[in-house]
Amino acid sequence: MPKYTMYAPALPNVPWQDKPAGHINSPLWRYSENPIIDRNPLPGVARIFNSAVMPYEGKFVGVFRGEQTNGVPYIYLGWSQDAVHWDFEPNKIPFVDEDGKPFMPIYAYDPRLVKVEDTYYIIWCQDFYGAAIGIAKTQDFKHFVRIENPFLPFNRNAVLFPRKINGNFVLMSRPSDSGHTPFGDIFISESPDMVYWGKHRHVMSRGNTWWEGLKIGGGAAPIETSEGWLLFYHGVTQTCNGYVYSIGGAILDIDNPSIVKYRCQNYLLTPEVWFEERGFVPNVTFPCATLHDPETGKIAVYYGASDSYVGLAFGNFDEIIDYIKDNSKVTETDTEIGRR
Repeated sequence: MPKYTMYAPALPNVPWQDKPAGHINSPLWRYSENPIIDRNPLPGVARIFNSAVMPYEGKFVGVFRGEQTNGVPYIYLGWSQDAVHWDFEPNKIPFVDEDGKPFMPIYAYDPRLVKVEDTYYIIWCQDFYGAAIGIAKTQDFKHFVRIENPFLPFNRNAVLFPRKINGNFVLMSRPSDSGHTPFGDIFISESPDMVYWGKHRHVMSRGNTWWEGLKIGGGAAPIETSEGWLLFYHGVTQTCNGYVYSIGGAILDIDNPSIVKYRCQNYLLTPEVWFEERGFVPNVTFPCATLHDPETGKIAVYYGASDSYVGLAFGNFDEIIDYIKDNSKVTETDTEIGRR
């Protein structure tokens, strides 16, 4: 019997591979056929990475960061029968405004894809006279309507919770600067309509351990569980040879997600294999999505690797929760409500 409960629709066709013999030190293990998306995946696009996927009508849909051969990132749509092998639409997603007129961002990268009620939301980073958050909505993956910029620059790493909390949409973000941002904490904001945002609260600061000592940022959409919101996020350290991005785990309070109940002081995944250590930007594991099944407890984590590839990792729900709780270390800024 499962030890904990995951509140999510059943997903019996979640991609999966059993834990390899001898695997230690983390509740996540890599897919043996990684990377699942290689370089030059379609004409005009050199690399796909930092992308998000979801189940849709019996198959899977994804929004993908496509680094074009001219160096400008944009968002492409992809489809898959098994969530491992992907077919990409050749053109960029055609965003329009509320009146149906073309409304394309100058650039767009690191998308997330989250369903709230009957609407799918794409959230990404774009130019709004500086790095800022972009949001669009769709119900059929044919028509994509952009919502006006929700925040002023500078901000990145926006992640929407998969249901309203206390009647409002809730969005995580990471205030930043216009460059590579050598700092950053996670905050949440609330909105009644996805247009006007307020009740900004601090969630957690960069960590005291080496792998997240520089900055942190949201990753995959939180998973609702009996223990709270399970969050996969990224943590960054600075070495003599540059930044290293690792994947961490935390559990947030179910009704007040600015409160951190558990925060794993160990990383869940860090660059250790060739496609994570070697690429356009080396030493990056960057989570953007999960597929998960509450009946089996299977969780598949999708992550960008070295700004060049997409990787896939697996974990058992109960084991992940136990690992985070057993290795938890929270601070006062984690456990306070985040309002000053």
